[in-house]
Amino acid sequence: MKSPPFAIDEPLLRAVEEIAERAGAVILEHYRRDIAVARKADASPVTEADEAAERSILPALQALTPDIPAVSEEAVSRGQAPDPAAIAGVRCFWLVDPLDGTREYIKRNGEFTVNIALIEAGRPVLGVVHLPALAVTYGGIVGGFAEMKRGGERRRIAVRKIPSDGAIVLSSRSHGDDDAMRSFLGETKIEGWRVAGSALKFCQVAEGIADLYPRLGRTMEWDTAAGHAVVLGAGGSVTRLDGGELRYGKENYENPHFVARGAA
Repeated sequence: MKSPPFAIDEPLLRAVEEIAERAGAVILEHYRRDIAVARKADASPVTEADEAAERSILPALQALTPDIPAVSEEAVSRGQAPDPAAIAGVRCFWLVDPLDGTREYIKRNGEFTVNIALIEAGRPVLGVVHLPALAVTYGGIVGGFAEMKRGGERRRIAVRKIPSDGAIVLSSRSHGDDDAMRSFLGETKIEGWRVAGSALKFCQVAEGIADLYPRLGRTMEWDTAAGHAVVLGAGGSVTRLDGGELRYGKENYENPHFVARGAA
């Protein structure tokens, strides 16, 4: 398979940031109104904002990279995404969650994101996580570049080494399983716990304000790929619980359990 016909670099990251932020503006238009909630076939919630954000993102990615297909959560749920077998045969594809953390969106707590990631040969190589309600955008290029933008100001971010007094551990605001989490952590020294929604958890590891994010529940590839890229760009890791590589482009797009970590 050929390499992508474009550079995976900061200009591409900036272009994807703009796409994510435009979708975020669309989401905020809906956020100011009454929120109508429907249910997908798997009983997960979906709102008009999910679908409107997707309508903003997919044509923009098509214009940016005409030869690169995109897999997006809502399109998959409608049966309109590229066939998984076809995706398995391409070098690169985009993974999109137009509104990650729909439950947080419905609760109006601000912890929902727009996630866009570029996958090459089954691995995330670039990712953007935008938080519309908080006006924050995280971006990462695998190989050593990660940043956050707040209020128009950018700064580089990096994971931290776990302090001697223990790790800060992240868990999901809406999908917690405390018993399974404590069993997984075992004898790990814990200094404190944080809860957060959506892909924000990856970004908090990348930013060095938390150290471990074990996910012991169901996730899909579009939930994780962008945050995965940000963590890798910031010097951290995301692996299966057995230490193996977390790959993308699987037949059903479902992830195994995993853990995101800061510096070893």
